[in-house]
Amino acid sequence: MMPLNHLRSFVCYCITFFLCISMAASQETGLNLNVRSRTKSKQNSGRWHATTNPVEWNARQTAIVICDMWDKHWCPQATERVGEMAGRMNEVVTAARARGALIIHCPSDTLDFYKDTPQRRLAQSAPKVETKIPLKHWCHLDANIEGKALPIDDSDGGCDCETPVKNYRAWSRQHPAIEIADGDAVTDSAEAFYLMKQRGISNVVVMGVHTNMCVLGRPFSIRQMVQQGQNVVLMRDMTDTMYNPKLAPFVSHFTGTDLVIEHIEKYWCPTILSSDFIGGDEFRFKHDKRKHLVVLCAEREYLTHKSLPEFAAHYLGHDFRVSFVWDDVNDRNNLPGIDVVADADILLVSVRRRTLPNRQLKYVRDFVASGKPVVGIRTASHAFCLRDKEPAEGLDNWSEFDSQVFGGHYTNHHGDGPQVALTLAKSAAAKEFLQHVVVNKLVGNGSLYKVTPLADSTTPLLIGSIPGADAEPIAWLNRRADGGTSLYTSLGHIDDFEQPQFLEFLKHSLVSIVK
Repeated sequence: MMPLNHLRSFVCYCITFFLCISMAASQETGLNLNVRSRTKSKQNSGRWHATTNPVEWNARQTAIVICDMWDKHWCPQATERVGEMAGRMNEVVTAARARGALIIHCPSDTLDFYKDTPQRRLAQSAPKVETKIPLKHWCHLDANIEGKALPIDDSDGGCDCETPVKNYRAWSRQHPAIEIADGDAVTDSAEAFYLMKQRGISNVVVMGVHTNMCVLGRPFSIRQMVQQGQNVVLMRDMTDTMYNPKLAPFVSHFTGTDLVIEHIEKYWCPTILSSDFIGGDEFRFKHDKRKHLVVLCAEREYLTHKSLPEFAAHYLGHDFRVSFVWDDVNDRNNLPGIDVVADADILLVSVRRRTLPNRQLKYVRDFVASGKPVVGIRTASHAFCLRDKEPAEGLDNWSEFDSQVFGGHYTNHHGDGPQVALTLAKSAAAKEFLQHVVVNKLVGNGSLYKVTPLADSTTPLLIGSIPGADAEPIAWLNRRADGGTSLYTSLGHIDDFEQPQFLEFLKHSLVSIVK
C-alpha cells in the first residue's frame, strides 16, 4: 500500500496535471476580443456612445469569413489596398486557425479556380439547413433597420483613382498572400452558413472588402448572418470601401470607410481589431495620414452637441479621423467611451463643469501629461470643476485644468449684451497663425469671458472688447509645462458656428497645432 504522504503527493500531482491540461485547452481555444459597439445616448438625439468591452469566444465555435479579397480589382487603387491588407490578414487567419477557428474563404465568382480542391468539397458537403429567412444571393439595404441610405455616395462605383476605370470582372481567385490551408473551406454562397450550422458555430468574424458592398450584402456576410441569429463582428482594420471622395460627403477615402464602419456598428454588429488576434497596433493603410481627433462634448448651454458634429462632418473629414465622446443623458458626470482618448493624437474639449470618476478623468490627465496638443472652446476653461463646490464622493475635480492646460484665468463672464468685437493681437505669432482668417469678418456672439491675467507661457491671438469693459483675450496659444501646446478660445456659442470665418479658424487651429 502506498504511504499516506506519497498518496497525498500523487493526488496533488494529478490535480496540478489536469489543471495545466485544462488551462492549456482554454488558452488554445479561447479568443479574447475587445468588442466596440454603439448605443444611442438618447432616442432621436443623433448621438451614439462608442464603448469597447472585453469578451471571450470559444475559437471552435467561431468562423473567420474572408470576403472577396480578390487577386485583382477593376479599380487599381482598390487592388493596391487589398494587397496592403493581405499579408496582415494572413497573419490573423493563421493565428485564428491555430486556435481552432474555422476559416471560410469567400472569393465570389472565382470558384472555378478552386474546383475539386478539398477546401471546395468541404463547403459543398455541408447539408442544407432550414434558415430563419431565405439566404439571398444579395441582401440589399434595409431601410427599416438602417435608414434610407449609407453615409457615403457610392453611386459611381466608388473608384478613387485619378482616372476612374470602367467596371469589369478583373478577379480570378483570392489574393495569393492569404493561405488556404487544410481544413479550410472555399465558397461564395449559403454553403458558408450550412457549414457553420453543421459544426455548431455561432460566432462569425467578417473581414475583407468592400464594406459598403459585399461585406454587407453577400449571403455569407454581415446582414444575412445577423439575420440568421449568428453572433457577428466586423474586423474594422481589415476592410475597405469603394468610395470616391469626389462624391458626398466629400471626405477622405479613409474617412468614408470609417463612416460605413460606424453605420455597421450602429445598425448591424460590433467591431474588433486585428490586434486582438496577433497583438501590436491596428492596421493602417500607408496613404492614410489622418490624425486621430477625439472630441469630448459634454455641455448643454451652447449646444455644441449640434454644432460640433456638423463642423466635423463638413470641415475635418480630410485631415482627421474623428471620434466623439458624449455625456450620459442620465448621468452628467459620466462620459462612456472616454477610453478612446488613449488612442488620440489631439483632443478637442467642449465640456462644462463635469466632475468625472477618477478612472475617466485619468485618461485626460494622462493625455495632457504625454505632451500632445489640446484645443478648448468656450466652457473648456471650466470643464472639470464645480463653482465653489466640491465634487460628490467618488468623483474627481480638476480645478487647475484652465491654468495648467490653457494658461488661462477664467473667473466669470460679462452679462449677455452686444456682440464682442474682435481684433488681431499684436504679436507676430498671431499674424502668422491667423493668416488664413479674415478677422474683421469675425465677431463673438456669446458673452465676453473674464480671463486675465494669462500665464507668461501664453501667446494671445485674438482680443475681444465690449462697450464699458476692459478688453479680454479671446483666443491664445499656451506652451505647457509638459512641453505640449494648447489652444483655447472663448468663442464657441451656437451662433459663432454660423460664421464661415470661425469655422475656418477652428479648422486651421486643429490642423496647425497637431503638425
